[in-house]
Amino acid sequence: MRVLRLGDTGIEVRELQQLLARAGWQGKVDGWFGEATELAVRAAQQRYGLVVDGIAGPKTFDALKAGQRPPKLLTMQDLQIAADALGVPLASVQAVNEVESRGKGFLPDSRPVILFERHIMYRQLRAAGRDADALAQRYPAIINPARGGYAGGATEHMRLGQASGIDVDCALASASWGAFQIMGFHWASLGYGSVQDFASDMRESEGHQLQAFVRFILADTAQHKALKARKWADFARGYNGPAYKENLYDVKLARAYDRYAKVPA
Repeated sequence: MRVLRLGDTGIEVRELQQLLARAGWQGKVDGWFGEATELAVRAAQQRYGLVVDGIAGPKTFDALKAGQRPPKLLTMQDLQIAADALGVPLASVQAVNEVESRGKGFLPDSRPVILFERHIMYRQLRAAGRDADALAQRYPAIINPARGGYAGGATEHMRLGQASGIDVDCALASASWGAFQIMGFHWASLGYGSVQDFASDMRESEGHQLQAFVRFILADTAQHKALKARKWADFARGYNGPAYKENLYDVKLARAYDRYAKVPA
């Protein structure tokens, strides 16, 4: 299901409006995501304790269908705590959450979203004194000097499980975790006691995943400075690498910030 926002039209918008009507909305079910629908989405997000942004994604749909906030989801309080810790406006964190997160930190089976990086596993094994080249010959899909081999979704946990059978700490360190894609090998610089402590924390909630992002930014002076100054190109370059221009991450961040800054929290 695509993410719906102001100006969208179609069958999915009509489904959203029908769910809103079932929850008590008195607006017109016409398949057009106008201002009335946006206000209704914001009201529903407020009621269910979700992030209030007026954008209807899977979390909003899930809450409307269930009549309650599914567990582990990010809340406005989580965003405000992050903004306070970073010393930035709430709108800045809202913009980063919209543009830089994967939108959802957990799979439908409640396991955290991960992406296992086989080239990082290769490096971690070498750093641990293991014969990474020999292991790469035996298990090229999960240990390899070259990046790739991604399967996505729940299958990434299968790859992580296979790698854990070789070396659990190296495996956990070789995956990016949660909505904000924080690599496990950062565990020490982020103040966790071990990579297993980090992975356990990422399994708790999206709020915990956001706190890992906060730690990540606070540990990087340049990134923190760029975020505080709202130098979106510098922030996007540091967070996404050179490809940020191709994906217009800086433009998206600036537009999202401007939009959130105009809406009372």
